[in-house]
Amino acid sequence: MVDRSAKAGHDDGVIANDDSVNSSIIAGSKMTTSPAHTDAMLQQIADYVCGPADFGDEAWATARLCLLDSLGCGLLALNYPQCTKLLGPVVPGATLSPGARVPGTAYELDPITAAFNIGCIIRWLDYNDTWLAAEWGHPSDNFGGILAVADYRSRLGHSVTIQDVLAAAIKAYEIQGVLALQNSFNRVGLDHVLLVRVATTAVVTKLLGGSHDQVINAVSNAWIDGGALRTYRHAPNTGSRKSWAAGDATRRGVQLAFMSLTGEMGYASALTADHWGFEDVLFAGRAVQMTRPLDDYVMQNILFKVAFPAEFHAQTAAEAAMILHPQIDTRWDEIDRIRIETQESAMRIINKTGPLNNPADRDHCLQYIVAAALLHGRLDSDHYEQAAAEDPRIDKLRECMQVVEHPHYSNDYLDPDKRSIANSVQVFFTDGSHTPRIEVEYPLGHRRRREEAIPLLREKFHNNVATRFSSERVTSLESLFANDSIDDIPVDQFIDKFVDR
Repeated sequence: MVDRSAKAGHDDGVIANDDSVNSSIIAGSKMTTSPAHTDAMLQQIADYVCGPADFGDEAWATARLCLLDSLGCGLLALNYPQCTKLLGPVVPGATLSPGARVPGTAYELDPITAAFNIGCIIRWLDYNDTWLAAEWGHPSDNFGGILAVADYRSRLGHSVTIQDVLAAAIKAYEIQGVLALQNSFNRVGLDHVLLVRVATTAVVTKLLGGSHDQVINAVSNAWIDGGALRTYRHAPNTGSRKSWAAGDATRRGVQLAFMSLTGEMGYASALTADHWGFEDVLFAGRAVQMTRPLDDYVMQNILFKVAFPAEFHAQTAAEAAMILHPQIDTRWDEIDRIRIETQESAMRIINKTGPLNNPADRDHCLQYIVAAALLHGRLDSDHYEQAAAEDPRIDKLRECMQVVEHPHYSNDYLDPDKRSIANSVQVFFTDGSHTPRIEVEYPLGHRRRREEAIPLLREKFHNNVATRFSSERVTSLESLFANDSIDDIPVDQFIDKFVDR
């Protein structure tokens, strides 16, 4: 194995490793600050981003899987016109050469716009990796900004390799994920993509060669931006913005990074300033907490969506429903009721009855997900489209579902030693008979099932990429991820292998 910490810094300042991480600072204590006293949270993030990429082998290996999976999800999304209509330059014809490339397309764009494009396609189908805590989200959303900036820098002649991309990803995942452990922004109505903006801003400022102070300045502005309202994720307003909101957040992170490098000022107490800071204005006066040192914890424990493009709290329910499919495939008209036991988070987020208006509404409905999996014995992105939703059996199954919270599932979901996302499904028939109660405690993408999942993740990548490229090209792209030699590839050469030729 190569020495990761030694390789991760290059002579142009990309992912510099001459500062040490001050892991003894645990931010989160509310304090009165002055312009001369920088918030501890900003300091800790900058210390970590400017510190060495000294991570374990498991984190590096998982980061490669995250890159593979994110690119595959992005290429699959290009098959959906509702996504592709948003891509390309904001102003028609406004391209940049040399600019950042967008995988699967011929676009060559400024890195800010490219970040939106890449982030949008990765997130569009809700199939990319995820993180569940007090706040949830999708750390791979940060690849939008990371890949766009790394590719742009590489095309300008700087030495930027895939290992630099992976190092930035591990750090972005960690910032977003650790901030999510105890801070529930959704409880005050803010969308989790604000953490994508914070994380992207931090790592991209450093990728651009920014100093420690410039990272602080940029990240302070990311917090000052506040947060988007979550209304587009919930009835009655659930809609497609939830599929491009992360692209917007990672785009903004790149913009703030570029502004910081011009010397634009930051704000030392952006979080803690009395009355006007983020905590008082948007977080009900509570302190934003970071309850563990920043390392590689999140990357090691990331949750992959291996088989089902569905909201993660429903992943084990979909798996249970697929197991039951053969037992009910010829008995649709005999079903009396379906009982789903789930966690509190699923009850609050994806327990939906009544009309579902669009694919974004359907892929965040526990009942719809279970119905589609029971009906078809599989679940893919097309099952959320209008044609599939018009099958009358879907709503008939939804109408006979009983969804209840199982306290044990809720407790284990919050237990840091378990972090399970359990569901059970059982079908009862009109003659009094019933199927077994199928319980799935850990989803396929959980760290506890990682060895089982890795071959299926590679199969997922193969299938996704095959929707866009020839079999020969698919084989060539798969070979890139065969081992860690991918780390040494210059980013522009790597991205060129994914663009539309």
